[in-house]
Amino acid sequence: MKKKIYIAWCGGMLWEAFYKQFKDDYIIKCTDIDVNDDRLSYLDFRNLNEYKKDVFDFKPDYLFHLWAHTDLEYCEKNPDDTYLTNTISVENACYIANELNIPLLYICTAWIFDWKKETYDDRSHPNPLWIYAKAKHQAEIFVKENIKKYLICRAWWMMWWGEKKDKKFINKIIKQIKAWKKELFIVNDKTGTPTYTHDFAKNVKILLEKEYRWLYNMVCEGLTDRLEVTKELISLLWLGNDIKITEVSSKHFSDEYFAPRPDCERLINKKLSLRWINMMRDWRVALKEYIETYYQDLFKK
Repeated sequence: MKKKIYIAWCGGMLWEAFYKQFKDDYIIKCTDIDVNDDRLSYLDFRNLNEYKKDVFDFKPDYLFHLWAHTDLEYCEKNPDDTYLTNTISVENACYIANELNIPLLYICTAWIFDWKKETYDDRSHPNPLWIYAKAKHQAEIFVKENIKKYLICRAWWMMWWGEKKDKKFINKIIKQIKAWKKELFIVNDKTGTPTYTHDFAKNVKILLEKEYRWLYNMVCEGLTDRLEVTKELISLLWLGNDIKITEVSSKHFSDEYFAPRPDCERLINKKLSLRWINMMRDWRVALKEYIETYYQDLFKK
């Protein structure tokens, strides 16, 4: 008999990848505040009573609490709603998982560090500096201290679902390409580690089925930066002779992106590697698959 997974906040960045990876082997219920797909049903998981009733009615074997507010400018301007959504809703998930005695999957972020070092692994000590990061870190602490069975996976720089959903860096660049921009202004002072959502979901599934618990960094292999990612993207699209890349500092976009951003966002999958279960591919390989899968029209001449 198939086990059941309840996935809360399933309309966001990880929704498609998780659904694809788990749907054949598990019975899944997917809910979100924003019902943007016919496979979703409505739930405001910030309301403990509603959240609890919906999960209890489904009787899952696992509870996945996938994401949160990730718009950094919104978080800085709306701290109360950020804490309600990014922290308190996770506390609700913990109460429910404990009562049902089932594992909870919580997704955290690279932003919980202060970025005074060049890289951070699973054992590094967090020191969040901004509203979004503080809310996510408080949720991570609550999970660690209050739940019996949990799996925390950290990610950042997501690549996911193409134009339909992607609001992150890659799709912003592609929108400019489709608008026939001949010059791209790319920051040269932001390093990090992309995360391809399908690799992420596959690795979560491995951890789940091996019954591994606790905390794992889970990003693509290979340290990089915004500039290098953009150059690789342009190369994949055979546009190297058509588009000029102009390097700028982050100050160039300070009016639009006023929330503080660390210069370094590099995670290392130390624990996955030590357990010999690191399925996260090099970011270049993942980027190529992502572009070829979700942006096929860009290859049509």
